[in-house]
Amino acid sequence: MTTDWTTLAPWALTVLALLLLGVQGLINARRIARLRQQLRDNSENLVRELHATSSGSIGVGNRVIACERQLHELRAQFDEMRQNDPLRVSYDEASRLVDLGADVDDLMNTCGISRPEAELVSALRRRQQRAA
Repeated sequence: MTTDWTTLAPWALTVLALLLLGVQGLINARRIARLRQQLRDNSENLVRELHATSSGSIGVGNRVIACERQLHELRAQFDEMRQNDPLRVSYDEASRLVDLGADVDDLMNTCGISRPEAELVSALRRRQQRAA
């Protein structure tokens, strides 16, 4: 039995095409597996980075809260110091005495302030009284 090349050629080409499709399928399967692994690795890296970023944000938030708390405490201390300032009380008392008609010497003796300070308080209060 002699077979003619022309009758076997279509079968040979079909087998060759199927082999090439099989090889291409194996190559694509390996490529897909490699891409899936890269995708998993990238996803894990993103999860770690997101975790690090959120941890950092929480730390910064806690520090901001601590700074705000300290700011409020300092503000309260400042307000308290301002209210209890003996010099401020002296100037307030001096202004009140000027309103009552005290002169510079009375201000110096009563409030414990220097002559220039007493003259300044007296001048300022009189100017405010004239403006009002």
